[in-house]
Amino acid sequence: MTIPSDSHCGEALRPSAAASAHPTTDVAYSTSSELWLVRHGETEWSKAMRHTGRTDLPLTEHGRRQARDLEPVLAAHVFDLVLSSPLRRARETATLADYNSRVQLDENLMEWDYGTFEGQTASELARRLGSFSIWTTPASGGESLDQVAARADRVLARTAVVGGRCLLFSHGHLLRILTANWLGLGPAQGRLFALDAGSLCIFGMEHGSPVIRAWNLSRSPPAGADRTEAVGGSEREAPIGCRAQTP
Repeated sequence: MTIPSDSHCGEALRPSAAASAHPTTDVAYSTSSELWLVRHGETEWSKAMRHTGRTDLPLTEHGRRQARDLEPVLAAHVFDLVLSSPLRRARETATLADYNSRVQLDENLMEWDYGTFEGQTASELARRLGSFSIWTTPASGGESLDQVAARADRVLARTAVVGGRCLLFSHGHLLRILTANWLGLGPAQGRLFALDAGSLCIFGMEHGSPVIRAWNLSRSPPAGADRTEAVGGSEREAPIGCRAQTP
């Protein structure tokens, strides 16, 4: 895995007007700022494509292997701050990646509270409701998109204060929303960023603008190739690197 080179000029920058469409107000990023995002390894529900918000599931054996695969990649770099969602699947990923002693728990990194959608697949919900998208269909008894985006903003604000290189262990939808906010796209545009379990992403700054340097890097792809419905599949190994995503 080739990690993009970074610049450490140390100059504090504020997001441009375009980048400030939704991100935290008055956040100042340094040109040396980097965010490394890790989505937790596979669980039985992520494998089945079930909405997993606050249900506290452990990793599968494949998910544990995904987490262990991250350790040599992360060990080659120094992090100024390491944060994790307090949910078991994220904490277990951090532990297996050898960050248990350094990680700080942050409830703002918890996954979307899906309310009555919890435990159901998008296909099941579409059959029951007629049509469904987590990005546009309000979750009864759960969080709104804006509420999740506000938590993501608080994480971005916390990392901006620290500066330098920060490592976050979290969840699929939370990290996709955080990505959209980082880029100034608005939280609903998180739908554009497919993110696999056990994957790594790297953000940085370029000419004063927040950018994505690497996305969805993984050594152990999820079992099964059909991303619209859970199916059995091989657990083939591939080198860490960018992989094309199936919508």
